[in-house]
Amino acid sequence: MSDFKSGSIDGVLVRPVKKHRDDRGWLAETYRRDEIPARYLPQMSYISVSLPGTIRGPHEHADQSDYFVFLGPGNVKVWLWDNRKDSATYWNRMVFLAGIDNPTSVLIPEGVVHAYQNLGSENVTVLNFPNRLFMGEGHREPVDEIRHEADPKTPFHVE
Repeated sequence: MSDFKSGSIDGVLVRPVKKHRDDRGWLAETYRRDEIPARYLPQMSYISVSLPGTIRGPHEHADQSDYFVFLGPGNVKVWLWDNRKDSATYWNRMVFLAGIDNPTSVLIPEGVVHAYQNLGSENVTVLNFPNRLFMGEGHREPVDEIRHEADPKTPFHVE
């Protein structure tokens, strides 16, 4: 079964990130507690850099949500697939651009498969504010990640 429907996905929040500019540069709010349901409030943060052309994912988490912030300096293409059988939007797919031309934050609930690709010729920096600690308290638990990118039979394809 790989005939995804284009459409919104329950629980996914995609929001523009507004840059407030002045003669010193710009400032952007990347996370606000009052804009995220309590169960998704961050427990940590990290920053990653993706080289030109790099694809991260597709993968999903069993018990973790991600809250990505794409600000640039380049652009990424983002894919989301609802893989939660009990969801009203099961098997929906969302695809959109984010980054310097469209600063965006994205809340991705557990069970939603996600991937993104750096579309440009320069590195892209991504912030993430997940609601679980990576490998749990003290890095003593297994990584909560279901990787689909190495599975030749996966229905989750980036294109």
